[in-house]
Amino acid sequence: MTQKNSYTRLINRYDDVLTGRKWWSWLYMHCLWKTDDNAVAREVLEMIPDNFRGKMLDVPVGTAVFTCDKYRRMTKAGITGLDYSQEMLNIARLRFDEAGIRHVALQQGDVCDLPFPGDHFDLVLSMNGFHAFPDKELAFAEVSRVLKSGGTFCGCFYIKGERKPADWFVRKVLDKKGLFIPPHYTRQQAEEKLRSLFGANVEVRNERSILIFKCVKPDTDSYSRKQL
Repeated sequence: MTQKNSYTRLINRYDDVLTGRKWWSWLYMHCLWKTDDNAVAREVLEMIPDNFRGKMLDVPVGTAVFTCDKYRRMTKAGITGLDYSQEMLNIARLRFDEAGIRHVALQQGDVCDLPFPGDHFDLVLSMNGFHAFPDKELAFAEVSRVLKSGGTFCGCFYIKGERKPADWFVRKVLDKKGLFIPPHYTRQQAEEKLRSLFGANVEVRNERSILIFKCVKPDTDSYSRKQL
């Protein structure tokens, strides 16, 4: 079963699962994960100022269920939303159109082979993506490649080893359905990976099984000199 087909079958329930707005999705979020995805999303999006004026990449943009209201306020930003799933993009496009948002360009693509030149974006946002990316190491490398020196990389993703019921559900259900793709990082492994790319400019915390992070890409020349 491919990742794309898995998400296609569940697309109509995707927003309900993330936001917990149905009784069953509320139970899924608060009883199994013990985490409020709405609060996590707010915390991540507050890392980005509403008056941000640079180029921004949102990968995966998904259905924009969390970001639509934020992007409506970010009228000075040039935002590109990229996702592997065209179905997700179609829903995001409809959501943006209904909100009157015209400054977000949507594009189908693969995070492991980003269709952008190096040092192109001032900010990269990745919410709930890395646990679903098939080659996480390459995805991190691609994000770092397209991010400018001094640029910000922020977001959140699942980490293992923090809550046994969530880990069990990931292994037995989400991984097998292709919605998540192993291997998954522990918090220590995730932090070490981020620090290998961004040095000391890394802030992380976890809300149980969700890692929340903000990194600033160092100047390449000055960072290289510090390593000598």
